[in-house]
Amino acid sequence: MASLLAGATKTAHSLATSLLSSAEVKVGSTVPIKVSIKENDAERTFTFEGIRGKNLFVGVPGAFTGTCSGQVPGYIKAYDQFKAKGVDNIYIVGVNDVFVMKAWKQQLAPEGTPIHFIADDQGAFIGALGMLFDASSLLGAPRSQRFVAVTEGDTITYLAVEPNPGEVTVTAADNILPWL
Repeated sequence: MASLLAGATKTAHSLATSLLSSAEVKVGSTVPIKVSIKENDAERTFTFEGIRGKNLFVGVPGAFTGTCSGQVPGYIKAYDQFKAKGVDNIYIVGVNDVFVMKAWKQQLAPEGTPIHFIADDQGAFIGALGMLFDASSLLGAPRSQRFVAVTEGDTITYLAVEPNPGEVTVTAADNILPWL
């Protein structure tokens, strides 16, 4: 019975990932500006409607995971370098709830950081980007691929996606800076 339930659960997660995820974005695509996400308050959503300037969206598979907790500090440390290159905002986006994202931000930047930690608790934003993958075996549910999208307004001008979401190569802060 347990193996039957486990199989059904795996199938359901794969199906949910497929249904939630549209075709993967590419350079020239737009970010989903009407999809609700959260930052600091579980009761308050917002969208990226009206987003302007140059922005970075850093998609991560899971808050508090070793690889993600190794990647994000590079963006925190290089924040001033990104600003000098004309970046207006950096958004760390995870398919996690707002409480997890807030706690993770506090752990990574106890003195504070202007970087935004965005909770996509239903995976709708990441799914609309086509960046969901089935991470059920490791993280229990569909999660974000590891990616960085540079935008001008809502249009993607540069996109880096890790071939293996468990590694940080092309999405490391030091590798994104030269592309700006």
